[in-house]
Amino acid sequence: MRAVAVLGAAHPASFDLQRLVTLDYLLVHTGDIGGPTSLHPPTPMKSAEFLIRRKLVEQALLLMMTRDLVSRDATPDGIRYSAGESAAVFLNALQSDYMKALKERAAWLVDRVGHLPDAEFRALMRRFFDQWVEEFQQVERSLGVEA
Repeated sequence: MRAVAVLGAAHPASFDLQRLVTLDYLLVHTGDIGGPTSLHPPTPMKSAEFLIRRKLVEQALLLMMTRDLVSRDATPDGIRYSAGESAAVFLNALQSDYMKALKERAAWLVDRVGHLPDAEFRALMRRFFDQWVEEFQQVERSLGVEA
């Protein structure tokens, strides 16, 4: 659902899997990048949350492709995903408070970082990675692990 929300907000743009995984993470943690309040509460080990996301997003994209909510195309830049033909109708039908908030944040996120050139997007994510490394080191120290 989150991938469809991001792709719907970005239509007609397309993204590769790595960018979608990152956008999926940022979508529920928009507060971390100065956006609207995060949809999900903060977790103590964000790096771990981010690491398990790739497989889940990949599986979700495959499922959403079977429902014509996501389209996959081979391009000279690699495999790219975009909103499928049924994505807009599907997203408009979802009216729960959570889905409304999710769609609002997806629009904000795509506007804020979705179309950044790859180098700028990687620089943004590097800042988060540096913070996650610090988190991990703090946990190690609290467990008595020597650096």
